[in-house]
Amino acid sequence: MGIFKRNPFGHIILVKKWLIRILGVLSHRRFNQFNKLKIEGSEVIKSLPENKVLFISNHQTYFADVTAMIHVFNASLSGRVDSIKNVGYLWQPKMNLYFVAAKETMKSGLLPRILAYAGSISIERTWRDKGEDINRQVKMSDISSIGKALDDGWVITFPQGTTTPYKPIRRGTAYIIKKYKPIVIPIVIDGFRRSFDKRGISIKKKNILQSMEIKKPLDIDYDNDSIESIIEKIEYAIEQHPSFLKVLSEKQLLEIEQENKSREW
Repeated sequence: MGIFKRNPFGHIILVKKWLIRILGVLSHRRFNQFNKLKIEGSEVIKSLPENKVLFISNHQTYFADVTAMIHVFNASLSGRVDSIKNVGYLWQPKMNLYFVAAKETMKSGLLPRILAYAGSISIERTWRDKGEDINRQVKMSDISSIGKALDDGWVITFPQGTTTPYKPIRRGTAYIIKKYKPIVIPIVIDGFRRSFDKRGISIKKKNILQSMEIKKPLDIDYDNDSIESIIEKIEYAIEQHPSFLKVLSEKQLLEIEQENKSREW
């Protein structure tokens, strides 16, 4: 029956739609009242195909970053340009929109489990688990799940795999790009770590200017670019290449160092 129609991951689409609507209404003021979200480049969204699109972004909180992107993408698809005013755009949200997240994070409580149903592709991290550094093989089933999501629609991923700034790009993202050949859209965000706690659920400070810049598709030669070349392109595109550290002030560097220490703790 149509009312129980499911997506490729077995989630009931009607349930997912209502979760997005409810969570969207509850979170809207976090980006349009308590704090302001400055958006640039959202016109890129409307020109994208229905599927095979991979969004890559730097990462500042577990959940606020991706929640803001869901708002911006749906607002753009409904005709708004660089604006998320009037949350009515979530009445008919894009249903084939997914985001990559650590399985450990998405099982850490009731709210993460609800968010997981709303669009998470939960994967096992190969470098960290339960606060400990590890080194394990990539699960091919995780790669296949991301490929399945790309075949169905759009996928948001945070290729550093951590909210700590200027950490290396994980090779898995480059491998996915070479294997599935999606359109790759870089996004640069800022202000979220000052607005929210690490999880992106509690508001840490109000009246913070958050920003989101959506860039044009990354120029990639899927057949001839090496993994290392794609990693470097990602680093520059999301402004996380080590060279960006050179232009930061001493105050900014100190803030990053303190932030890194608090997040590692």
